[in-house]
This record gives sequence, structure tokens and C-alpha cells, in this order.
Amino acid sequence: MNPREAAHLLGHCAAFDNRKPSQAAAIAWAAALHDVPLDDDAKAAVASYYTTPPKDPEAKLWILPHHVRTLRSKIRSARLENFQYEPIADETVPEYLARLRGQTQAIASGRVPAPTGRLALEGGPSKQFVAELEARGWSVGQDVPDENTVEAELIDTVRRSGPLGIECPSCHAAIGKPCKTPGGGDKQPLGKPRANPHSARLRAANGEGELTAEQRAAEEQRVRARTEQYFARIEAGEIPDAVIVDEEAAS
Repeated sequence: MNPREAAHLLGHCAAFDNRKPSQAAAIAWAAALHDVPLDDDAKAAVASYYTTPPKDPEAKLWILPHHVRTLRSKIRSARLENFQYEPIADETVPEYLARLRGQTQAIASGRVPAPTGRLALEGGPSKQFVAELEARGWSVGQDVPDENTVEAELIDTVRRSGPLGIECPSCHAAIGKPCKTPGGGDKQPLGKPRANPHSARLRAANGEGELTAEQRAAEEQRVRARTEQYFARIEAGEIPDAVIVDEEAAS
């Protein structure tokens, strides 16, 4: 775009924003758009800019050279959305590059109508996908009688492993959430997260059953005995720096 063409484009902009084009402005715009021709797409870029309202309703739209460049590129790229290169037999790399450049420029400029239909994907499912279906007792094209059954099966396959893969039977922490200590405050109304899951959650994750009343009583007695033994050692001076034992963390 030379200064004369830039002045013409500035006159087109003035129809929208009532600017006062000058020779200095034309020279500046020509320098900023030296590689952009004055064509219908450049004028369409100006119209597109003034079609969109400003973010601030009280602000005045004022187009600049970089707006013309960006919007013109978007207009031309939109025509290439469904473009597919049409090769010829035994073409060389230089021939391919020249033909590709010619086809894209012809469509982007609007000289050749842009493709309107999207290309359809061809081919069946991959072998890995078919194998995964067959491993679960399904086959490609098979009718699914109950959507809930398939949904439940998928949930089982993606559920994370370990204690966090199940709801805690003790504190009822949700799947993927850490166990909580008893009580809570304003910042943590559900309780402070525990460093280790509850024993009941560990047993459930390992497929073990719940403890009986006798087993729970024995476990509580074991914890109390260890605590009493620890404090006895503190009183005897065997442990100089006492560390408070969290009975809940030990269970």
C-alpha cells in the first residue's frame, strides 16, 4: 500500500469515525501497511472493526493500521476453513509448494469460491478401541440396552486406586478428598485434613471388612497402652523433647 492508496483507505475510515485525513497520516499508514494491498478485504476489515461495539459504551472507536492488518487476515483465513489441497500425480516438492501457494491465495482472496462442506472422517475405530470393547463384553455397533450399566462400568474403570478411591467410612470424606480430624473451626468447618487416611478407609480400600466390637476395643486398648508407655518414658527422662501424641492420628 502506497501513500495514495493509504489516503484512499483513510477516507474510507473517515466515513465511520469522521477523522480528518492528512498527507502525513497517509504516509504513516503506508509505512505501517507497506505489505498490505488496498483491496476489498482491507475495506471489509475497516467495516468489521466498526461493526463491533467498544467494551466501554462511552469510548469512541478509532481504527489503527494494526487493526486493518489483523482483521484482514481473519477475513482471508475464514475462507480457508474447509480448504483441502488438491495434489497432482508425481508432483515434485517445488511443484507442490507452488500449487499449494496458488490454491490458498486464490481461495483466501475470494477469486475462487471457498469450500462450503466439511470433510467427513473415514475409517472405523482403531484396533485398540475394539479390543477394549471386546474385553468388556461389547462389540462395535452393538445396541446398548441400559445406559446406566455402561456408565457404572466406566466409573469403575476410571476410579482412582488407593484409599482416596473410596468414601471414608469413618469421617465420610468424599472420593478423592483427604480424611478429616474431628471437629472444625471457622476456617475449616469440616475439620483439618489428616496426613494419613483413617484405618477404616485403608481396610476398605484393601477389601478388608470392618472391625468387630471386640477388635475395636482391643485396638483402642493398644493405643492407650502405647500412649501411657510414652508418657512414662517422658517422666523417667528417657525422652528429653516431648512430642504430643495424636491418638486420632495413630488410629
